[in-house]
Amino acid sequence: MPDLEIRNLHVRAGEKEILRGVELTVGGGEIHALMGPNGSGKSTLANAIMGHPGLEVTEGQIVWNGADITGAEPDERARMGLFMAFQYPVAVPGVTVTKYLRTVLNAHRTARGEEPISLRDFRRTVEAAMELTRVPEEFSRRYLNDGFSGGEKKRMEILQLALMKPALAVLDETDSGLDIDALRVVADGVNSVAREVGANMGLLIITHYQRILHLVQPSHVHVLYRGRVVREGGPELVGELEAKGYGWITDEVDAEEVAA
Repeated sequence: MPDLEIRNLHVRAGEKEILRGVELTVGGGEIHALMGPNGSGKSTLANAIMGHPGLEVTEGQIVWNGADITGAEPDERARMGLFMAFQYPVAVPGVTVTKYLRTVLNAHRTARGEEPISLRDFRRTVEAAMELTRVPEEFSRRYLNDGFSGGEKKRMEILQLALMKPALAVLDETDSGLDIDALRVVADGVNSVAREVGANMGLLIITHYQRILHLVQPSHVHVLYRGRVVREGGPELVGELEAKGYGWITDEVDAEEVAA
């Protein structure tokens, strides 16, 4: 059974229907890429998976490990092992990276019925995660994302990924706004975590660029257009999109809808 199943998902924000029957499955150890033109609903799907309160699911289900979590609160989903790296991570002045990370780790431990992590074990765990993702140690003393560059914010997201080792990680356009050097650091971090966690983590990379998918190679590729998954394939689909763009797909879908 796949870890995550999206079944005929319809989602609206206010009066606007954005997702119109999305079908998608992500299993442990799999790397999925969700691509598509701007406005296709990619970020809406990411937020729906995590239970964003501003979205309304009008039809369909989000199933996690066989349980329907469509109505679950975002914090419940996080405790179940779902994680999202944001396209625009927010700054939290006054809260150090160390304090934030320890709070998050302890919240997950409490959910599992475990005692809070000791300071010594926490320090060892964070240092290992920082080494894995090449995040400088001095980051731990800074306020979370406060004054961070775009690349530094994205590296912090990957540090959290390495520290939490979630069962499902959704990366919502983590590659946006990064130069090639910062992109490589982020991609190397994602690959390192994926190798370490292996079959215990599924990964959904949401992007409309191909460049990160040359560095983090997906096993499955999906194209979202007008709120539906309209094409699926393997890594070869990335090369086809790079060569021909989205026009050949959108034209075919538009023609199919007119004919119907």
